[in-house]
Amino acid sequence: MGKKIKKEAERPPKDVFDPLMIESKEAATVVLMLNSPEEEILAKACEAIYRFALKGEENKATLLELGAVEPLTKLLTHENKIVRRNATMIFGILTSNNDVKKLLRELDVMNSVIAQLAPEEEVVIHEFASLCLANMSAEYTGKVQIFEHGGLEPLIRLLASPDPDVKKNSTECIYNLVQDFQCRATLQELNAVPPILDLLKSEYPIIQLLALKTLGVITNDKEARAMLRDNQGMDHLIKILETKELNDLHIEALSVIANCLEDMDTLVLFQQTGGLKKLLSFAENSTIPDIQKNAAKAITKAAYDPENRKLFHEQEVEKCLVALLGSENDGTKIAASQAISVMCENSGSKEFFNNQGIPQLIQLLRSDSEEVREAAALALANLTTCNTANANAAAEADGIDPLINMLSSKRDGAISNAATVLANMAMQEPLRVSIQNHDVMHALISPLRSANTIVQSKAALVVAATACDVEARTELRNSGGLEPLVELLRSKNAEVRRHASWAVMVCANDELMAVELCRLGALDILEEVNLSVSRKNKFSEAAYNKLLNNYLSLKYSLTGYLSSSNIISDGFYDYGQINPGTKLLPLKDLCLQEPSDLRAVLLVNSKFDVSPPPCMEDKSSDIGYGRSISSSSSLRRASKEKTNTGFGSPTEDKSEPTSGRNTALSKSTTKEKRSSLKKKSYMELYATSPKLWKDRGKKEEEKVKEEEEFVAAPKLAGEGSPDKEWYPPSDPGFCVYVYEVTKSIFPITNIKEQIEALAEYVAEKMGGKVSKEKLHDFSWELHISELKFQLKSNVIPIGLIKKGIFYHRALLFKALADKIGIGCSLVRGEYGRAWNEVKLMNESRKGLIEALPPPEVYIVDLMFHPGELMKLRSKEADLYRYL
Repeated sequence: MGKKIKKEAERPPKDVFDPLMIESKEAATVVLMLNSPEEEILAKACEAIYRFALKGEENKATLLELGAVEPLTKLLTHENKIVRRNATMIFGILTSNNDVKKLLRELDVMNSVIAQLAPEEEVVIHEFASLCLANMSAEYTGKVQIFEHGGLEPLIRLLASPDPDVKKNSTECIYNLVQDFQCRATLQELNAVPPILDLLKSEYPIIQLLALKTLGVITNDKEARAMLRDNQGMDHLIKILETKELNDLHIEALSVIANCLEDMDTLVLFQQTGGLKKLLSFAENSTIPDIQKNAAKAITKAAYDPENRKLFHEQEVEKCLVALLGSENDGTKIAASQAISVMCENSGSKEFFNNQGIPQLIQLLRSDSEEVREAAALALANLTTCNTANANAAAEADGIDPLINMLSSKRDGAISNAATVLANMAMQEPLRVSIQNHDVMHALISPLRSANTIVQSKAALVVAATACDVEARTELRNSGGLEPLVELLRSKNAEVRRHASWAVMVCANDELMAVELCRLGALDILEEVNLSVSRKNKFSEAAYNKLLNNYLSLKYSLTGYLSSSNIISDGFYDYGQINPGTKLLPLKDLCLQEPSDLRAVLLVNSKFDVSPPPCMEDKSSDIGYGRSISSSSSLRRASKEKTNTGFGSPTEDKSEPTSGRNTALSKSTTKEKRSSLKKKSYMELYATSPKLWKDRGKKEEEKVKEEEEFVAAPKLAGEGSPDKEWYPPSDPGFCVYVYEVTKSIFPITNIKEQIEALAEYVAEKMGGKVSKEKLHDFSWELHISELKFQLKSNVIPIGLIKKGIFYHRALLFKALADKIGIGCSLVRGEYGRAWNEVKLMNESRKGLIEALPPPEVYIVDLMFHPGELMKLRSKEADLYRYL
C-alpha cells in the first residue's frame, strides 16, 4: 500500500472578495453601511443604529445630521424581513424627534409605514410601525397623511392584537386621529366602537385610559353614542366607577358618561338600569374633587335637553348639586353652579332651589375666586329670571350687596351675570328700592363704560330696571352715568342699542332728565338710528318719542305740533321753528341773553311765589330776568299789589323808593311775613281771600296799565348772589288767567261751550277780535318790541302779552286748555300762523247704541270770530290756517 499524498486546499476564485471582519466605533461609518447591497450588513447596521438611537435624543439628532433617515426609508420596503423589521424599529424610535417627523412628512413615507401593519407581518413590526404612526399623528399634517393613506382601518384591526404594546400604540394613534371630525365619521363607518370598548377590559391601565379618552372624543357625535349604547358601553363605564381600584380612570369614565347622557334614549336606559342613581350617589359620596367635578359636568351636559332635565328632577338631582356647592374644591363649586344654572330651566328644579341652593350660591358670591363668583352669579341669574320668589329669596339671603360689589369685578362674565340678577330683582318695587339704597347707580358707571358688549347690554338693562323714580335718575345723572349711556346708543351691537334705548326711555320720564339727555345728544343719535331700517328697534323709537314728549319745548320747535296728550307744564317755552340737528338753548341761557331782533321766546309759567315784595325801581331803570332765586321779586311785588288793590291799576307804586334794593325795614318785613306765610300756590292764595277779586270789574285799560307796572318792576333782587338757584321768570298775569278760567269756564259741563268760552277769553286777553281787513293794522309787533325792551330779554311770559297774533293766541289757548282738562292740539303753520285743533262727537249720533263714527276735528278761531269752530277740511279752516 502506497503512502497517502495530502491534498492542497482549494483556493477561492480570483474575482471574489475575501470576508472582512470590521469593528466600527463611529456612527457615521455605520450610516454609510446603510447603502450596502449586502443584507447581512444592512441588518447589522440597522441593529447598531437602533441601539444607538435608544440611548437619547441627542443621538437621534446626530443620526439626522449624518443623513441616516433617507437611506433608512428605502429599507422599509426591503425584501429581507430582518432588514425591514430593523428599519421599522429604528423609525419607531426616531419619530419622537420633531425634526425627524418633519423630514419624514417631506419624504412621504407614510405608505411604507402603513404597509408594515399588514396581518402577515411580525408582531414586532406591528409594534414599532404603530409606534411610528402614533408619534407622527401628534401633529395635524401627520394626521392628514395617515388618514389619506388609509391608515385608520389597519390601526382598528390591530386593537385586537394579542400584544399589549401594539394595542397601546394603535389606540394612542386612533385617539390622535379622531380629534379631526372626518376621522371620527370614518371611525363610525369602520365600526370601531366595539373593539375600543373591549380595551376597557384590558389589564393595563394605560390602554384603558387611552380607550376612555378615545371614547370621550368620539361620543361627541350622536351616532357614536348610539353605537356605544347598543354595545352595552354604559355597563362597562358603570363597572369602572364601581371599582375602587380603578379610581384613576373614574374622571375619564365620567367624561364619556357626560357625553352619552346628552342622548335621550341613553339617559332613559341609564335611568332604567339604575345607573343614574349610582352616578348621583357616586358624585355625592366621592371624596375626590375631580370626580365630583366631572360628575357635575356630566349632569350639566345632559341637562341641556328638556326631557333629560325632567328625568334628573325625578331623580332629585338637585340635592346632589346643592351638596356639591359645599365642596372645598373651587372646580367642584363651579361645576355644580353651572349644573344648577342649566337645571333651573325646569320649573320644578327652580322651585326646589328657592329654599335650598340660593343661600349657598349667595355665599359663593363672597368667594375669593373670581371664577366661583362668576359661576354662582350665572346660576342666580337663571334662577331669578321670571321668578319673583327666587328674586325675593336672593334678597333675603343678603345677596344685593355682594351682587353690586361684583359690578366692579375684573371678569366680564361675572359683571354681566351680576347685572342680570340685579335687573331681575329690580322688577319688584321693594327690591328695587333696596337696590337703589345700595348706591347701584354709581356702581354701574364702570360697566356702562366697558368695552364688552354683553356687559354694556346688561348694565343698560339694570339702568332701565332701576331708574324708575326721580331720586334714582338724579343719582345716575350726578354720578355721571348719562354720558356713557347715551354713547351706547351708537353701538353696533343690536342688543346694546335696544337696552340703551330702553334705559334712555325710562330716564326720560321727567322733563329735567329729558332736557339733559337731549343736551348730551341722545335725541340726535336716536333720530339717526331710527332712520336706519337695520339699526332701529321698538325701544329706540319709543325713547325718541319719550324724549320729545317730556321736553315739549323742543318737540314743538322741531315738529311744530303738540297733541292733546302733550300737556304744557310750567317752564314751557316756544322758541320758534328750528331745523333738525339744531341745538335748542335752555331757558336759562335764553333769559340771560340780551334782547335782539330775533323772534320773541314765549314762556308759560304759572308758578307764583307769594313772598312779600322788595322795594320797586323806577320804570326807566335797567331791568332783566333774574339769575338767582331772587328773580321772583317782581312777582312777589305783583302779589302784594293784588292783595292790596285787587286787579285795578295800583296807585301806591309811585311813592316807593327807586333804588331797586330792599331797605332794612323791607327786609325785616319780608322775613316776618315769610315766617307767617307758608308756600301756597297763587290760586290757593286767592281762593282763600275772596276780597281780592272785589275790583275784577275794572276797565281793561287799567289792567293793561297794571301789567305794565309789573313789567317795570325789578327782576334782579339777588344779583349779587350768583350761586343761588335760578328760577324761570314769573308770570302773574298768566296765573290770573288760570284762576279765572278755572272759576268761570271749568264748571261748564258742555265741552263745546267750554271751548267757545275759552276761545273768547283768550281773544279778549290778546287784543280782542280782529277782522281780516284790519289784520295788517293790528300793531302786535310794536307791543312785543316794547315788552322785549322793558324786560331786557327776548323771553316774554305769555301773560304779559296784550296784543297777540295767531301763534300767541294758540299757545295761550293750549296752555289754559291743559290747565282745565280740555283736550286740544297745538299746530304751527307758516308765516306766524298757529292754531288749535279739537275733537268733538257728532251731536246727532250721541244717543245711538251702535258703534259711533270717529269724532270730527275742528279748528278753533281765536282771531276773526273768536269761539267759532271750523271743520278741519273746510274752506274757512283753510283760510284761517294759510291765508
